[in-house]
Amino acid sequence: MKQHILVIGAGFGGMWTALSATRLLDIHDHNHVDVTVLAPQAELRVRPRFYEPNAHQLAAPLGDLFDAVGVKFIKGAAQSIDVQQKQVGYTDASGAEQVCSYDKLVLATGSGLALPNTPGVAQHAFDVDQIEQAIRLENHLKSLANLPQSTARNTVVVAGGGFTGIETATEMPARLRAILGEDADIEVIIVDRGEKVGASMGSEISQSIAEASTELGVKWRLKSSVVAVDENGVTLADGQRIDAKTVVWTTGVRASSLTEQIPAERDHLGRLHVDAHLKVIGQDDIFATGDVAYAAADDIGNYAMMTCQHAISLGRHAGNNVAAQILGVAPKAYSQPKYVTCLDLGAWGAVYTEGWDRQVKLVKEEGKSLKTQINTVWIYPPAADRATALAAADPMIPVVA
Repeated sequence: MKQHILVIGAGFGGMWTALSATRLLDIHDHNHVDVTVLAPQAELRVRPRFYEPNAHQLAAPLGDLFDAVGVKFIKGAAQSIDVQQKQVGYTDASGAEQVCSYDKLVLATGSGLALPNTPGVAQHAFDVDQIEQAIRLENHLKSLANLPQSTARNTVVVAGGGFTGIETATEMPARLRAILGEDADIEVIIVDRGEKVGASMGSEISQSIAEASTELGVKWRLKSSVVAVDENGVTLADGQRIDAKTVVWTTGVRASSLTEQIPAERDHLGRLHVDAHLKVIGQDDIFATGDVAYAAADDIGNYAMMTCQHAISLGRHAGNNVAAQILGVAPKAYSQPKYVTCLDLGAWGAVYTEGWDRQVKLVKEEGKSLKTQINTVWIYPPAADRATALAAADPMIPVVA
């Protein structure tokens, strides 16, 4: 009887897990294991690009790829995990409740924006966390052209000055002018708790962020926070009011709540503690990868972040190691000591950094060229060709050379 590896999630971690597990089974000519991906859609949603326009185009189909390598796909949304019975309950495409059994489970359900209880956020704020929300924002921005000219119509407030907030804000002037006209008197404001522009990103990279913000006309309200949102703007902690028809929330990402159904330790973001092989500590048959894994990236105290850069490598290792456990061969310890960032800064360009202290290496046009290559080539799935796809799933391929 065939054994069953079930991967929940078709994001970067889940897709690469399925390919890597299939690769190792193929290398050992082992035909007695089924690899299945359970996810709401057979597509890789290119989440790092959701701050861009045309969000509806930012999903790569996976059906042909899975068919090419022999990965099975179940269209459904996982709802429950029964660790004792080794079963996952899910809602299928027709809305019916179903159960899928497994021998080995890989949780790759990613993360999501956890909106705060701040008054009005859930009702009036937008976000770019999921593709549906990014499309909702885009449709809203386009609808602004139908409103009469006003300060509120032409103003966008971005709550949070982290990676997503900065990319969203610096792209916004071009998006607004494409809709409202090149001569529109627009205003984009980042509200951030930091004491200086881009403080959360590090001292060196913050200089590029500040330069880009000035050139693009993006303003920062520092040492501040949004305490209320309504349909016409926001109220800040100091009582100040900003009139704005568009408020984008970018703070508060947490791991998928499915992690709570696995008896194991979790970090403050809800990620499951895993060992060097990405097996959930205390669970012999469950692995975690991508944004749901609290995994050491090196031996000096750095941990994988909730980025596709880390999820790709985490997925390749999780897939290899869950298959290795079945095959009885040595697993490969996850390690990703090189960390880089490439922050899009709209029409100004981009800034590329290396190291956990984010040392700036490329800026403006050079940075933008690299960012474009990352966003349009590097992070997309491999071709739907069995040999090509399995070769690309080798866990020893560095994501960042």
